Amino acid sequence: MRLILIKFLFICCLGLSLQGCETLQSLGLGSGDDSDTEDEYADWNAGKFRDQAKTALDSGNYDKAIKLYEALESRYPFGDESAQTQLDVAYAYYKNGDPEAALAAADRFIKINPRSSSVDYAYYLKGLVNYNRGIGFIDRFLPTDTSQRDPGTARDAYDNFAELIRRFPNSKYVADAQQRMIALKNNLAMYEVHVARFYMKRKAYVAAVNRASTVVDKYQRTPAVPYALQIMQEAYTKLELPDLAKDTARVYELNYPNGPPVPEHKDSTFSHKVWDFIGLEK
Repeated sequence: MRLILIKFLFICCLGLSLQGCETLQSLGLGSGDDSDTEDEYADWNAGKFRDQAKTALDSGNYDKAIKLYEALESRYPFGDESAQTQLDVAYAYYKNGDPEAALAAADRFIKINPRSSSVDYAYYLKGLVNYNRGIGFIDRFLPTDTSQRDPGTARDAYDNFAELIRRFPNSKYVADAQQRMIALKNNLAMYEVHVARFYMKRKAYVAAVNRASTVVDKYQRTPAVPYALQIMQEAYTKLELPDLAKDTARVYELNYPNGPPVPEHKDSTFSHKVWDFIGLEK
């Protein structure tokens, strides 16, 4: 009886050990693909890694490019081109739609290489990542109203580009950053207008005035200002503050006698109208 019990326990232990080995292999902790990968790259030098990664990046195979750049960085962590590898992997993350990894890689480059001649690009790349962060599939193929999106990443992008310009005023990326900042500022201003209209529809007139005033004070010389003044005039009228309503109307007439210089829906399309129908301001 004792012998049978011992045999039973032995079989159980053997079965558990085999299952454990299978589990480790499934998790990639045993022998398998890793050794195959090591063999594949065994005779690769730094130049071949870079060439193959660049080919993968140019062809849109971003997963493969990231894998190759990371392998290059781990095998050749030092040298004249190691810093460039860090930037390349950050860009590959960005193109692969992984903004968090791209931002982390760019921040890491800035921390490790603060005096690099390419550090301005790292700041610019951070701006690009946040600039495109809120753009989804629909936005890429339909002309939607970008000012109705959550402005959080737009503010981050604006700050990234502003930091680039402040730190590196002679950078070759400044001109593009300035143009993007103009677009971001216009969108942020129109977002405040949309929120103010949202409050107007719910008869929260004080809140509407506060948001519209933000546009006038903080986003001067943007196309959103005349619309903010219109909201303020209407809100003051609803609040039975005729003097403030008249003052606002006077400012509007003085600066925009022919109406807003940039029509809100100048190039309106069917998809714009659909977006407006489902957007924040409605």
